[in-house]
Amino acid sequence: MADGTPLLELRGVNKRFGAVQALTDVDFEAHPGRVTALVGDNGAGKSTLIKTIAGINPMDAGEYRFDGRPVQVSTPQAATALGIATVYQDLALCDNLDVVANLYLGREELGAVRLLDETDMEQEASKVLKRLAVRIPSVRTLIASLSGGQRQGVAIARSMLGEPKVVMLDEPTAALGVAQTAQVLDLIRTLRDQGLAVVVISHNLADVFAVADTIVVLRLGRQVGVLDAKQIDSDEVVAAITGAKAGDEQQPTEVSEP
Repeated sequence: MADGTPLLELRGVNKRFGAVQALTDVDFEAHPGRVTALVGDNGAGKSTLIKTIAGINPMDAGEYRFDGRPVQVSTPQAATALGIATVYQDLALCDNLDVVANLYLGREELGAVRLLDETDMEQEASKVLKRLAVRIPSVRTLIASLSGGQRQGVAIARSMLGEPKVVMLDEPTAALGVAQTAQVLDLIRTLRDQGLAVVVISHNLADVFAVADTIVVLRLGRQVGVLDAKQIDSDEVVAAITGAKAGDEQQPTEVSEP
């Protein structure tokens, strides 16, 4: 947004599962045209925070703001209606269906009345894949025959059919080779360049530094750093993740407003 207001903003988020306090007073922001990386060790609360944003695990306490106004997001449908799309690590693609069928699975109805026929779906699928520069042999290629990078591209393309404003990617380069990882990182840059607020959850700091503008660090369910990716190195991020650096909870390198 032109005035620097976050598109997505969470303040003081708390989430408990029984005796386990998963999130404690967590703040989080995502800005349009920027990539925000969410990092932390296993059990840091990354998945819980993403699922809270996505409406799967509604917060117990805290404030959720979208496009500058407070909102209530207690279901995935509510998050989707706001313009928040989430691509999870398992991608949820059907190997026995082709690309078109996967993109439109459950979306065969366009708007309130018009049903998409096969030609319409092929044309729309081709448009969104071209927009994202996702290279596949054909929109009628079975998912089972695509590479890991191509599958990730199809999953992201499916999320774009709803014209979201925020796209969250959970470990998008996990288990991918070098060439496929480069393809996915290019896709993330494309999303950013098209003005979307992109949130990337990743354990791979090399990939994080390749695309991130801002790095948000979680440790033991608390936000312990909001770092400018252009002004720090991986050692500082690791120190924040592990708590090895004295005073790292004071956010040693603050990110400036976009």
